[in-house]
Amino acid sequence: MERFLVIVFSAAFGTAFFLWFSQAVKKQSMQEYILAHQWLLHPNSICYWRTAMAVIGFALYFFTSYQSVAIFIFTFAAILDGADGVVARGCNLGSSWGEWLDPMCDKLTYLPPLIGFAYAGIISIELVWILVAIEFVGQFLARRILTWIKFSGAANNFGKIKAIICFGLVILCALMDKNPDIINIGDGVLMACLILSSASVVFKFIPNWLYADLLSSLNFCCGVTSLILTHHHYFAWAICIIIVGQLFDLFDGRMALKHGGTKYGPLMDDIADFVSFGLAPAFVVVKTGGSLAWFVGGFFVVGVAFRLIRFVRTDKNRSDLPEGIFNGLPSPAGALIVLGASLVSTPGILWGITCVSIGLMVSHIRFAHFGRVILKKIPKPLFFMISATVIVTLSFILKTKNTQMFGYLILGSVVVYMVVGRRWVRA
Repeated sequence: MERFLVIVFSAAFGTAFFLWFSQAVKKQSMQEYILAHQWLLHPNSICYWRTAMAVIGFALYFFTSYQSVAIFIFTFAAILDGADGVVARGCNLGSSWGEWLDPMCDKLTYLPPLIGFAYAGIISIELVWILVAIEFVGQFLARRILTWIKFSGAANNFGKIKAIICFGLVILCALMDKNPDIINIGDGVLMACLILSSASVVFKFIPNWLYADLLSSLNFCCGVTSLILTHHHYFAWAICIIIVGQLFDLFDGRMALKHGGTKYGPLMDDIADFVSFGLAPAFVVVKTGGSLAWFVGGFFVVGVAFRLIRFVRTDKNRSDLPEGIFNGLPSPAGALIVLGASLVSTPGILWGITCVSIGLMVSHIRFAHFGRVILKKIPKPLFFMISATVIVTLSFILKTKNTQMFGYLILGSVVVYMVVGRRWVRA
């Protein structure tokens, strides 16, 4: 309990400092102070300071008895990861050296303690060293190649989310180190870090104009994989894969608007959405929903198809529909309603909830687009924190195999989206 309180206090103190600092940098007086004291507050200087703090925290934790002090220092250093970006943007102090230095300092902050916890028996030694190898291949070899071929080596969202999860994993390991009775989900979270780290390296080599099509293709692959898993009755895994597909779908439209795409991109997106948010959830209903499941599942497929066709042929061309506003509940949210209910409901209730989902999708009730409206109003650090929290939560659910908790989490997230989505429609 004592260590948990230390972690909570450290996180609260660091977060409060970050929020204060983010607002202070917007003021001209603070900007002038930073420019006059660049040795202390330049983005690169902040990188050096937080790396030094991480080294001190590492030494205190593993070689002294001042572990609570070490946790406070490390947590504060981790939260400072966002401060250098705030200064760089607010004071126009970004540089190519800073682009390289920031992820390098991240690695020097979280990799040493992860290695220490691995040899303490809390997480897998093999997985940690694989992560170290991928991280440094990306930092040195990949970036050198990118320089040769004149590609940008800046961090992408995969790398940013991975870094936050790694910071969180260090804190989680410290908590499990003091409380061995806690369910150990360290290796599951570490595996997520490996996947995101690999994706971060791979996506650096993808031309910007191919981002959207690649994400749509990955969404389609998630839908097909979910169908296979459902066929073999791995329902929780099938639902997890659909959720991953929704993350790909969240960004493919944004990438298409930002970087463009191929002429087949919109068609690929529609096919992927139909498979991942129509066929795959319907198949889950068929396998879990009892005697009338084929009828209810087929009805859901028809509803999703109608929703997609109406969006492509009508809603996209409507002048009275504001940009970023959906006419009817979006199919990813409709799919989540069905998937969540399939884990916690009896067949009869599942049929009813599926019909409610269909009704919301084909209705004319307006909802805000999560990516283009809601996400823009969420500060990036908060979004990355939420993403990391979701991944850690999924790791816990998969470790404990608590499918009901998973179902209620899914349904709760949809309710939150619907409430927030309606609020910003009226705003």
